[in-house]
Amino acid sequence: MNWSWLTDDGRYTGGFILRVLAKAAILFALANLLFALADPLPAIGRASVYAWLVPARPRLPYGENASQAYNLSLNSLDAMFATHELTRAKAADEYRVLVLGDSATWGILQRPHETLAGNLNQSGLNTPVGQRMVFYNVGYPTMSLTKDLLLLDVALRYQADALLWPFTAQSFPRQSQLASPIVQNNAESVRRLIGDYALDLDADDERLVTPTLWDRTLVGSRRPLADWLRLQLYGFAWAATGIDQYYPEAYTPRTEDFEEDISWGDFAEPATMNQDDLAFDVLAAGVQRAREIPVLLVNEPMFISDGQNSDLRYNLFYPRWAYDAYRSWLIETASANGWRLLDLWDAVDSGAFTDSPVHLTPKGVEQFVARIVEAITALE
Repeated sequence: MNWSWLTDDGRYTGGFILRVLAKAAILFALANLLFALADPLPAIGRASVYAWLVPARPRLPYGENASQAYNLSLNSLDAMFATHELTRAKAADEYRVLVLGDSATWGILQRPHETLAGNLNQSGLNTPVGQRMVFYNVGYPTMSLTKDLLLLDVALRYQADALLWPFTAQSFPRQSQLASPIVQNNAESVRRLIGDYALDLDADDERLVTPTLWDRTLVGSRRPLADWLRLQLYGFAWAATGIDQYYPEAYTPRTEDFEEDISWGDFAEPATMNQDDLAFDVLAAGVQRAREIPVLLVNEPMFISDGQNSDLRYNLFYPRWAYDAYRSWLIETASANGWRLLDLWDAVDSGAFTDSPVHLTPKGVEQFVARIVEAITALE
């Protein structure tokens, strides 16, 4: 039999090989183009083994030591929330409270049950009409009110009844709002929020990542697809161990002694900062985004040093002049807008902080919770 693609000695012809390679290249390019046009990553992110084959996580995925923490940081909000217990069906007697915030809320160096949300859930709180108050930890490390607003925008899809929003001054500087990787890599959502709430942020900031057509192809999406798959696989180790972050045997404690320095970020002294330099408009947008559900804002506890140059600085984060100005503006703004605000900046003993001015020991969280229980149960 005479096969045109074979030579006389039975080998493939060069023309046949070239045609096969050309067709393969065309099919590969077509598959990548169709993947980019279909944009299936959000749908893929929403597919999850959590709350099905393995338990849902009590806090959003975050981690830099994946092999030790069975956790990792990724940029897909859909994939992150698909792992979270917030996605479970809401019970008829449940009063669902979102707990927003930074790494102090997420719980650096804390086991899941030791976090703010974990402690509140162990308190057995009920609303005045007898509903069970169930608290969901949707905090995330990195300090930015815009990051909080972005996560709140997603979390409100899940039948929330109230919002508890702890924060500290470090989340307010306007130049820091777009610095968080999760903000930068969710540019479309961030730009929508900037437009919807007329935020004083630059929607064209070069830090916001706009995916190209190539980025949306199958090849360009290798990293988010790999992150999604790894997150599913780590779910089995998480289910077996309950570990979702690396707990070192020792850590560097928060600084108590300071240089003679009164700068705060880009602000060298009081004359260089005014109220507009802080993103109170983003805080207002969060309250507005919550719509009809009640919101309790909390100026979270921080470490107050009595060490060297503590007359100039409260802690490593804050010179006294900057924090005092922030706190004064916060109280004034909350009062003017009729917001519920608990100012608990000095509510926790100085010995109850770990590796930063806002990270608490389990005992510190208990002190924090004791100060907010009454306000929480009156949220309706």
